[in-house]
Amino acid sequence: MNVEFENKALEDLYLSGTTDDKQYNRLSNDVVKRYIKVVNYLRAVRRIEDLFPIKSLHYEKKMGDLKGVEAVWINNQYRLLFRSSPDEQGIIVNALLTKISKHYE
Repeated sequence: MNVEFENKALEDLYLSGTTDDKQYNRLSNDVVKRYIKVVNYLRAVRRIEDLFPIKSLHYEKKMGDLKGVEAVWINNQYRLLFRSSPDEQGIIVNALLTKISKHYE
């Protein structure tokens, strides 16, 4: 899948494991490692449906205020939120990573 980052902080966190952004610089090393692993999963799959069998990701489409946003688990506490879009044939192959969200906050 084609993965893009909505902001520089998410890209820095993926590429180097650190960022200067206040929102993400306090994440534990374990959460950062898991985030990198989840992004690698997203990059490795060819389409969104390939994420469904990976049970540890708990893929879901959000509803309510987050309608149009999808999420996968980083761990029990954190979620990676993203927006997906289809290619010319209607197969969802693009993901724009938007935010690491603390669940229930």
